[in-house]
Amino acid sequence: MSAASVFPQLEALLPHVQKPIQYVGGELNSTVKDWDSCDVRWTLMYPDAYEVGLPNQGVMILYEVLNEREGVLAERTYSVWPDLEELMREHNVPQFTVDSHRPVGAFDVFGLSLSTELGYTNMLTALDLAGIPLESKDRDVDHPIVLAGGHAAFNPEPIADFIDCAVVGDGEQAVLEITEIIRAWKAEGRPGGRDEVLFRLSKTGGVYVPRFYDVEYLPDGRIGRVVPNRSGVPWRVSKHTVMDLDEWPYPKQPLVPLAETVHERMSVEIFRGCTRGCRFCQAGMITRPVRERSITGIGEMVDKGLKATGFEEVGLLSLSSADHSEIGDIAKGLADRYTDDKIGLSLPSTRVDAFNVDLANELTRNGRRSGLTFAPEGGSERMRKVINKMVSEEDLIRTVATAYGNGWRQVKLYFMCGLPTETDEDVLQIGDMAVNVIAKGREVSGQNDIRCTVSIGGFVPKPHTPFQWAPQLSAEDTDARLKKLRDKIRGDKKYGRSIGFRYHDGKPGIVEGLLSRGDRRVGSVIRAVYESGGRFDGWREHFSYDLWMNCAEKTLPGFGVDVDWYTTRERTYEEVLPWDHLDSGLDKDWLWEDWQDALDETEVEDCRWTPCFDCGVCPQLDLDIQIGPTGKKLLPLSVVNK
Repeated sequence: MSAASVFPQLEALLPHVQKPIQYVGGELNSTVKDWDSCDVRWTLMYPDAYEVGLPNQGVMILYEVLNEREGVLAERTYSVWPDLEELMREHNVPQFTVDSHRPVGAFDVFGLSLSTELGYTNMLTALDLAGIPLESKDRDVDHPIVLAGGHAAFNPEPIADFIDCAVVGDGEQAVLEITEIIRAWKAEGRPGGRDEVLFRLSKTGGVYVPRFYDVEYLPDGRIGRVVPNRSGVPWRVSKHTVMDLDEWPYPKQPLVPLAETVHERMSVEIFRGCTRGCRFCQAGMITRPVRERSITGIGEMVDKGLKATGFEEVGLLSLSSADHSEIGDIAKGLADRYTDDKIGLSLPSTRVDAFNVDLANELTRNGRRSGLTFAPEGGSERMRKVINKMVSEEDLIRTVATAYGNGWRQVKLYFMCGLPTETDEDVLQIGDMAVNVIAKGREVSGQNDIRCTVSIGGFVPKPHTPFQWAPQLSAEDTDARLKKLRDKIRGDKKYGRSIGFRYHDGKPGIVEGLLSRGDRRVGSVIRAVYESGGRFDGWREHFSYDLWMNCAEKTLPGFGVDVDWYTTRERTYEEVLPWDHLDSGLDKDWLWEDWQDALDETEVEDCRWTPCFDCGVCPQLDLDIQIGPTGKKLLPLSVVNK
């Protein structure tokens, strides 16, 4: 395929679509390298709209890591909205990169960062628009290698027919290793074609190539085993873990979007991994162990990033940012440094037991004092023991009392509905908690303008967590439970008007559950939904539950299974799970024991501060938890060059 820019054809279509600026490219800090001087060429995609995809840290990091390499280029592509998709099909304009508007089909690798399973139909749309056959078996040596990464890649089985390979874990080192294998294969004249380069990737033990594995099924529909179908292919594929984050201070030159995006800020990942052990949390389980970025490393990244972008807010990102061993010094040091520049600091959400007013005051010193967000997750004390979220209601009330007493007026609380063993009563206690929060806020502040927003999502069991065996609550039962809670809150004459109530109905969660714990047979559903017009399933206004259920009813019975079989069915210890051959480092027996502890309502401590619980990650992957404190302070704190 020609690598010439398709912008002349695209430009004529832009006046006829919404938000044409998202397709134009040319963002501050974007990179365009000379095509002919590079021998390995990547296109990276976050399969969602530009406004969601551009701020994605994973893509931004890999974009920079690859472009820093001699002879390697990386460009970006995002999902086009249906209005442009229709015009592109009509005028034969292929899926293009925003950096130089080259056709995606001309690149060596098409890398997709899949943080949610609801991006699968967008992935198929991009493949089709790029002229790449939807199924890997139909591709030849000239098509890009389609590579999946991100959290959803920890169970790539539902998309096994559509991808050539998947990488689990951190991408920084992995993409460079993959690049060198492809470079060597190309330099040799591409011997053995597509099959050979995929075999070389598979042999490393860190790249999963679905075509080299056969799945055998039992008569009842369960998996019998997953077995390599050629010698030299590993039985299990290992995850990649970057151990020294200070060696990878990316992004150094964060992209500054042209169009409005969901996050208008510069972000720094302050640590990776989490050992709190919340049983529902896939991100915490699959990113173990904890690896902290040093306080000086964070300071340098913030300094360079602000100079490179001009943003006025810095997000300190991680799964639980207040758990960084030096978070107090980091927040104070940054607030001191940028007092005159009025640079605001933010944490994504704060754990109730990690919150203190000193930290909150530092975070808001230079920025606006918006609401505080906490995530108790479970409505009752019993439920929080089941999910291992060790926060008592007393902790929460004490924390919000401190916040309201120090001038905050708004608190947002996140919960989940449909957790294992949950009852209506557990969910109704969310309403009691919200009332207690408002009452305490009015008491300590002497004000009546106190607000508490309750935000509830449906629980979806995820692979590589203790809840991977759990039954999912049906959409109907989820909706019924949430309706009872809504009626209870609205019926409270004294406090109800001060409580905001936001909830997602149970339907998207069932589709996400089908995709997150599905196997290769679910690929037929994804393809049928795509071919029936399914797009942007993560967007409420585009998502169609009926479309997914209709397509599932047409395709799954041929395999002897249905949607409930994948979602509301509880698994047993003996069952081979679709992702068992992908090694997240977690010992399956440990996960099972933790699932039994959940059913017994037994809490487990955070292994950062206690003896090891043998989850398997550290010895198996030869890693260890890496945390401070370093004893250093953030520098420079005195003179800042304007």
